Amino acid sequence: MRVAIIGGGWAGLSAAVELAKAGVRVTVFEAAKQLGGRARSVEVQGQRLDNGQHILVGAYRETLRLMQEVGADPERLLRRLPLELSFPAGQPLPFHLRLPRLPAPWHLAFGLLAARGVRLSEKIRAVRFMRWLKVAAYRIGEDCTVTALLDRHDQHGSLRHHLWEPLCLAALNTAPAQASAQIFVNTLRDSLGSGRAATDLLLPAADLDRLFPAAAANFIRARGGEIHLSTRVEAIDPGPGVRGESFDHAVVAVGPQHAAALLARHEATIASAQLLAGYTFEPIGTVYGGYPPQVRLPLPMLGLDHRAGGQVGQWVFDRGALCGTAGVMAFVLSGHGAWEALDNAALTAILHHQLAVTLDRRLPAMLWSQVIRERRATFCCRPHLRRLSARTTRAGCWLAGDYVCAEYPATLEAAIRSGVAAAREILLSESLPVARRASASGGNSAPQFPRHG
Repeated sequence: MRVAIIGGGWAGLSAAVELAKAGVRVTVFEAAKQLGGRARSVEVQGQRLDNGQHILVGAYRETLRLMQEVGADPERLLRRLPLELSFPAGQPLPFHLRLPRLPAPWHLAFGLLAARGVRLSEKIRAVRFMRWLKVAAYRIGEDCTVTALLDRHDQHGSLRHHLWEPLCLAALNTAPAQASAQIFVNTLRDSLGSGRAATDLLLPAADLDRLFPAAAANFIRARGGEIHLSTRVEAIDPGPGVRGESFDHAVVAVGPQHAAALLARHEATIASAQLLAGYTFEPIGTVYGGYPPQVRLPLPMLGLDHRAGGQVGQWVFDRGALCGTAGVMAFVLSGHGAWEALDNAALTAILHHQLAVTLDRRLPAMLWSQVIRERRATFCCRPHLRRLSARTTRAGCWLAGDYVCAEYPATLEAAIRSGVAAAREILLSESLPVARRASASGGNSAPQFPRHG
């Protein structure tokens, strides 16, 4: 059996790995010059950085499994830390929350009760909120916005500003006033509402290529697969056929806007193409700042409080602490905002000032900076957004991508899970053995705080 994978991002590579493991010959077609899609490495100032600073969490089970499968050791490439959110410039008081290494659910209860910069009444309401979600089996009924859900459960004050809303923006890359409350609750279920290890932050200690794409490519080639870079696929011919070659199946693993263009070329999938064409998108900005090597953060990741002067960044990461590139800071800007209208020089200057306010000290000037803007980084994860499944209405044509993983927002784990699901559907359709079954939960529990990733 031969399978074409159209798209060499994390979804396409995960499908290819799962199929290659089962002995299927796969051919990956990638339009770009490198693998990784929207989570790839770039060369900046002679250093290997990423097109966006990503965060993984302990709940990314399929990502961790596939990393091990292809020989990318998570223990070596990811730095595991307890969930710790710190806003030194928080308003009206500095905010700090750290989950202790206790069994669930005590880790969350003790973490919330010990949080600094939060009134006791807020802490009690937050515990009640999580308890209500658990009793309701994390189903909220009619979907609504995250803002409406938080209002309904009296989640206000410091915890709302420093915990719930930042987690929503980080996980869904959509502002709480527009974001799906049910999808947000799904991410809470599989992180804060799950085992203690699921809440751990897994911060990359290497560039994104080394986390998965490079090792996946070696794994695929070692099992007879092929990878064609700089090779754009304009259409899927009957058969299916791709670029003059015949295959038994084709997996479309590109972004929703590109998938819509491919699906619209065939009558059987026009309805799916029209649905995807209606998606809107959210941007992500990453600003790298190169400071003198002695500039460090007190933690690998700090929150940048918006209300301290109306600044634009949400998080800053110390790449020196994570990757050994001393003095390199990565500022993250999620979703639509005022930052989009700023030119690179103005944006960098504001973030520099915001970091100085956060650290409460004067900083030396940046030695260099690099602004990366992904204008269509993720789909807008709004309430009632219709999602497609891996199986299309065209025989032999399948979908993979974070927008296919219906319970979750656009994260690396969602992309991985969608690719694995497409591969397993193909194997089952051909009555071939599935190399490894999903977990007892059906393989659907997942992640999420960023993309950030």
